[in-house]
Amino acid sequence: MDPVTSLERIAFLLERSLAPTYRVRAFRTAARVLTGMSPDEVRERARSGSLESLKGIGPKTAQVVREALAGDVPGYLEKLEGEADAPWTGGGTELRALLRGDCHLHSDWSDGGSPIEEMGRTAAGLGHDWAVLTDHSPRLTVARGLSPERLRQQLDVVAALNETWAPFRLLTGIECDILDDGSLDQEPELLERLDVVVVSVHSKLRMDARSMTRRMVAAVRDPHADVLGHCTGRLVTGRGRPESEFDADEVFAACAESGTAVEINSRPERLDPPRRLLRGAVEAGVLFSVDTDAHAPGQLDWQILGCARAQECGVPAERVVTTWPLQELLAWSREGRVPPRVADA
Repeated sequence: MDPVTSLERIAFLLERSLAPTYRVRAFRTAARVLTGMSPDEVRERARSGSLESLKGIGPKTAQVVREALAGDVPGYLEKLEGEADAPWTGGGTELRALLRGDCHLHSDWSDGGSPIEEMGRTAAGLGHDWAVLTDHSPRLTVARGLSPERLRQQLDVVAALNETWAPFRLLTGIECDILDDGSLDQEPELLERLDVVVVSVHSKLRMDARSMTRRMVAAVRDPHADVLGHCTGRLVTGRGRPESEFDADEVFAACAESGTAVEINSRPERLDPPRRLLRGAVEAGVLFSVDTDAHAPGQLDWQILGCARAQECGVPAERVVTTWPLQELLAWSREGRVPPRVADA
């Protein structure tokens, strides 16, 4: 067993199960510490019992390293793998098998917990052909939203990574705040350069229904908007948060008219939109995007939750943009063209 691989796999499984951030960070930090050392030094420290003297290595992570170096599956990893292997009975496996990518994920450039490279590498490892990096826009300061200058810097970073990742491709994007008047929180010139733009409401979620409807309709009709993110803003776990009020029929009709996809957000605490609205969106004829809204690598494995709800509510697979090959996705997001099989359906 490779110690770094073991530590990273434990972190992935903890992230997928929504374990506390501090616990995940312990294993990701330990993996990074070992990555900066030679294999011989790691083995010698394990032999001499000095692993714990390294900053970022604690008793539990050191034990994982020693067990891996001994050629064993670390006990903690074996326990987590056993829990992860429990049969999934929630449905959605047929749609999940068709997915090619994910239109909504975050890195540590905004409020995610891992570097861009780690998020991209994990998406590729899950079998995706492409994924879209969508860190937050400037107004969301609590999430370290990207200023125009930081976003330009990020575009260069993504371009450099893509030179080493073929055939997988990390697409450029943003989760752009929908401002009070329905305008988008980023320079239009920069939005034009991006591959995919997710637009979401993050403020004044209790706005009156008429104003919220106008706000959302204006946003989805913006020529730069590609995906309407977590449309009700609800939270269904913990203290929870109620749905924003708006005329869903009017908003979904605007999405269908403009070609903006409605996101099926797979985060366990969101599962947005609710089933009744998801069925209404199917009737409205919109496109869909099954996304994770991942803020950590392990959360990229949550798409099965969105797929289960999509299948339950009769979402046609051909209208799910995350099932499309890269060139079809870009033809839609860049030029508004949908595949003939979708247009003819």
